[in-house]
Amino acid sequence: MTARIFSIANQKGGTGKTTLSMNFAAGLARRGRVLVVDADPQGSAGQWSSLSSDDKPFPVSVIAVGGSLGREVERFAKDYDFIVIDCPPTLETGIMQAAMQVSEAILIPVLPSPVDLWASIRIADAIEHARIRNRKLKPYLVINQLEPRSALSNAMKEALDEFDIPALQSGVRRRAIYRNAAVEGLSVYCMGKRGEDAATEIDQIIEEVL
Repeated sequence: MTARIFSIANQKGGTGKTTLSMNFAAGLARRGRVLVVDADPQGSAGQWSSLSSDDKPFPVSVIAVGGSLGREVERFAKDYDFIVIDCPPTLETGIMQAAMQVSEAILIPVLPSPVDLWASIRIADAIEHARIRNRKLKPYLVINQLEPRSALSNAMKEALDEFDIPALQSGVRRRAIYRNAAVEGLSVYCMGKRGEDAATEIDQIIEEVL
């Protein structure tokens, strides 16, 4: 068995990278065994899972990177169906680049404004460089914190057209349930009826990527 590997990355902080990582992983856990590799020195994914209770644990194992990311992922790939790498919000350490070299896809959460999208532009060059060694790598933008009942602005659509990375048709709406799930160390799948709409949009992202 060889795991399918996905990286969640953006060199800009505050885009919802860990929120997407943890809920994406929880959704994948309904399809097979999943491991989250917390490659962010801030350890946000590990902190998230540590908040869960013993009687209601987070449904996915989370480990921190202790050495070479490539070797760590290779070591666990035979034991899992999916591996999700939560990358640090920087290109300077080389961790994000290492993650892209072992992943089949990289999901890049961006906020729905041209300014935030332009702030993420440097990652496009890193992706092109990674694809020299990993030709199977597929990058996708994931629009995060979409406001209900509001369409993307024309300016945002034009900015997306200029960005040489496709955006998923599915996105993540601005929902309090994502914050509530994080506080409880859970995913939106564990939040009962309150989390159903959020779980549906995460499922739509997963189906589109898979």
